[in-house]
Amino acid sequence: MHPNRKAVATTAALLLMATAACEPGAGSTASHTSSSKPGCPTVLARAKHAVKKAEEANAPWKGPTTGPQAVHGKSVVFIAQTLTNPGVAGVAQGVQEAAKIVGWHARTINGQGTPRGIRAAFKQAIGLKPDGIVIGGFDPEMAAEEVKKANKAGIPLIGWHATAAPGPSEDPRLVSNITSRVEDVAKISADWIIARSNGRAGVVLFTDASIPFAKRKSDLIKKELATCSGTKLLSYTNIPIPQASSRSLKEVRSLLSRFGRKWTYSAAINDLYFRAAAPALGAAGKDGAGAPFNIGAGDGDPSAFQRVNGKEFQAATVPEPLSEQGWQIVDEFNRAFAGAPDSGYVAPVHIATAANSGGAVSWDSEGYRQAYRRIWGD
Repeated sequence: MHPNRKAVATTAALLLMATAACEPGAGSTASHTSSSKPGCPTVLARAKHAVKKAEEANAPWKGPTTGPQAVHGKSVVFIAQTLTNPGVAGVAQGVQEAAKIVGWHARTINGQGTPRGIRAAFKQAIGLKPDGIVIGGFDPEMAAEEVKKANKAGIPLIGWHATAAPGPSEDPRLVSNITSRVEDVAKISADWIIARSNGRAGVVLFTDASIPFAKRKSDLIKKELATCSGTKLLSYTNIPIPQASSRSLKEVRSLLSRFGRKWTYSAAINDLYFRAAAPALGAAGKDGAGAPFNIGAGDGDPSAFQRVNGKEFQAATVPEPLSEQGWQIVDEFNRAFAGAPDSGYVAPVHIATAANSGGAVSWDSEGYRQAYRRIWGD
């Protein structure tokens, strides 16, 4: 968490933002409107309404309240695409926490962010003969043979961001895939840019085209941005997540060189792109509270909240309820072990900003732990 800026610095930042708002293509703040006319009045009105709803701070539990009691003595393995991805690591931690509540043994294996490492981790997981395996943040096709072996061995599989849609899957065969609806996350991320910029923005979009889920999310963000004629996509930048730290510095320098002040907003399929981009933006003399105003379309890890709360090169995040989703994975496994169908629950979309986060470093629905404990009979 960053300390409050001094009054002089705050004044300077506000002057910088006010000046930027008068430039063509520049964004506006939530409390200031651009001096130019909106680039898309009808779309802008709809976007502002959607963003206001998504920014509501209170989110009472709307997930399952009934289900089978806990089946004790089970073991599950969480295969992480890479534990350097804070979203994956946050869900893995949630699985560990919930597994302890129901008396299960949970183990996490790091796939190291490479196809070879993921396949090796999957082989190791199958060798442990667990009762369930989690595909944590990678495309099951990356380990297609191992998936088939697990299916053949009768080991239930649950994905987290493993396929494009939430819920059960036939191909690949998954008990469920835990994720928010990618359409909702993409749309609200683009709507935030449209609403905050008053329909006038020059946008850089960061993606990882090697992950179908991520690629689809960024394609949908691009599609929604295109509904506003005043919102211009300057660059569609592909950087694989495991390479974000090593490549972002060079990429950001290149983007600043190419677009300069035309680059007023950014969206990324994962918050960690801005963790890597922040030093480059700072080195270029950019103000952390000024343009480009950045929104992460997932996953809402603690470092993202710290940047958002401190106004350090990230203005918003669309967080996944990471811990809550770890608990949901355990609940979905428990339903499968008891012969019950999946819960069908999908977490609602939310936007976290410095104005509504209350200084928190994560976001989950209120009361999910109590709800799952009651279901499991704890």
